[in-house]
Amino acid sequence: MNKKQRLVMRTTILLLLLLAIGYTMYTTFFQSKEIVDVGDEAPNFILTDLEGNEVMLSDYRGKGVFLNFWGTWCKPCEREMPYMENQYQAYKDQGVEIIAVNIQETNLAVEKFRDRHGLTFPIPMDKHDQVRQAYGILPLPTTILLDENGKIVKKHSGELTEARVKEFMEMIKPD
Repeated sequence: MNKKQRLVMRTTILLLLLLAIGYTMYTTFFQSKEIVDVGDEAPNFILTDLEGNEVMLSDYRGKGVFLNFWGTWCKPCEREMPYMENQYQAYKDQGVEIIAVNIQETNLAVEKFRDRHGLTFPIPMDKHDQVRQAYGILPLPTTILLDENGKIVKKHSGELTEARVKEFMEMIKPD
């Protein structure tokens, strides 16, 4: 091969590599990762809470479910937790439940967080990140609202105000 042929071959290989890298970056950062969407039935899961009890999503059929994915290190998550607790107290007797799924943390860290904030709603532990992945959740916090039939009625990513938490509770309150 002469120099010109080698240059053409190397340039072609380099362009193919750049295209592959560009495509990978695009699909990783810019394409939607949503696995579940509004109107879908929420995938069932079984996780263990801080007291060692099993929390199975299907056990909450007949109730509206405020399904929140969070972490103790997440400042927006921390800021919205008192609002969630306030509204949980107001709505738990009206057929609305909060399930706050913690992502990949130790029981001790979550217990300290729960006690510091006086949280009383169920906190199942997604230690192996399976539920977060099954729902395609990114970023934290993300809240998914489920009606009494287990259908997704809304997805919200980002921090919630108390007014928004109350609005969401009203949306999923059974008739």
